[in-house]
Amino acid sequence: MAETILIVDDEIKVLDFMGAFLKNEGYEIVTAQSGTEALAKINEVNPALVVLDWMMPQMNGLDVCREIRKTSKTGIIMVTAKSDEMDKIVGLEVGADDYITKPFSLRELLARIRSVLRRIGVTPATTEETIERGELTISVSQYRVWKNGVEMTMTPTEFKLLLTLAEKPGIVYSRLQLLKAALEDELLNVERTVDAHISRLRKKIEDDPANPTYIQTVYGFGYRFGDQP
Repeated sequence: MAETILIVDDEIKVLDFMGAFLKNEGYEIVTAQSGTEALAKINEVNPALVVLDWMMPQMNGLDVCREIRKTSKTGIIMVTAKSDEMDKIVGLEVGADDYITKPFSLRELLARIRSVLRRIGVTPATTEETIERGELTISVSQYRVWKNGVEMTMTPTEFKLLLTLAEKPGIVYSRLQLLKAALEDELLNVERTVDAHISRLRKKIEDDPANPTYIQTVYGFGYRFGDQP
């Protein structure tokens, strides 16, 4: 059964963007736009973890965190633009399990969610920790890739691209989708930059990069991971 995550933020776009990503990772998502709504949702659904924005009108994240800790041991990750060390200490002292500073990547958030869930004794219902695709073995938690038992050296961007494609063989991703799903805002909107990363990735994992069996080009659309490489 998928674990439930409550996302609390007063910006609808943030809720939609973050919620869609985490839902795709296998979690049940509940959202709230205010502190009072968040407390009500916690009583209703008893989430495994709360992703809680610090800066909200009326009732801020610190006050919400204090209220949650009066009755619940659910995991809490504070999200804030505050980067001062003292702010982090305050957040942790009121009961947060972790603290992430904006801007951050969704992959970093996912890693922190998994870490907190492990610490509090919850097994994350996410993408399988190890993905086997043909001769490739991909460790999701360790960010490592092997081919026929030999480890491949990957940059963070190459790993994110490979993982995004390999998680759903046969699904076609456009360059823009790969930017959003794997690279987030790292490369702004230079979609063609994806081609360069794909080219380098193919040289590492394909027997014949000119005739790839893993990462296949779908002309006019983008890329997909081969169904049966």
